[in-house]
Amino acid sequence: MIHLPRNNNKQNIAIQQTTSRFIAKILAPLHYFQYAQTMNTIRNLAVFCGSSLGHNPAYGQQAKKLAECLFANKISLVYGGGSRGLMGVVAETLHDLGGNVTGVLPEALNKSKVRARPVETTVHIVPTMHDRKAMMYNLSDAFVALPGGIGTLEEIFEIFTWLQLGYHTKPVALLNINGYYDQLITFLHQSSDEGFIHADHLKALIIESEPEQLILRLQDFSPVLSDKLS
Repeated sequence: MIHLPRNNNKQNIAIQQTTSRFIAKILAPLHYFQYAQTMNTIRNLAVFCGSSLGHNPAYGQQAKKLAECLFANKISLVYGGGSRGLMGVVAETLHDLGGNVTGVLPEALNKSKVRARPVETTVHIVPTMHDRKAMMYNLSDAFVALPGGIGTLEEIFEIFTWLQLGYHTKPVALLNINGYYDQLITFLHQSSDEGFIHADHLKALIIESEPEQLILRLQDFSPVLSDKLS
């Protein structure tokens, strides 16, 4: 504790202000550290999406925007490999910007029509689709699905299933471009209303329409989920 003489008020005030600034300077990094501890460190994002572009140009535009957000936030991409469709748009955009792109391909899809252009920094060729998903899970800190078909839905829902069962606490998200997943979201809420999905589990699924907000939600993700079997 600092004791100041009672005379010379101007000098006392100056010393107090200097002391306050000194203490604030010391504590500032601690406040930042406490804030940083509350955020997820997303270094690698797994992206599931279509090997087709879809009919709406908005899908490709937002896929490119997501890649730009990844680059701006120093986040690497983990995806299913190749240069086709929306998968290729995300990978090629990030690769051209100088970002890190990791592709994971099963042997059966390691073909020239899948890999028409080199858009990956690293490519892993694995025996099966199961091996592909396992490697993508192990390499990634978070998962997001853009518009896609059966494969995209299967991949994101398996990861979401693991979250609700408590196998991991990594964030899982839908990038709902142009309302693509609106009907799916309605179905999920119906499933919850009918007692098949816990309300807090459904709430844990991050749903955003803009890549910037999606990244923020992934970083802020902090689930406290009830027991699936309770």
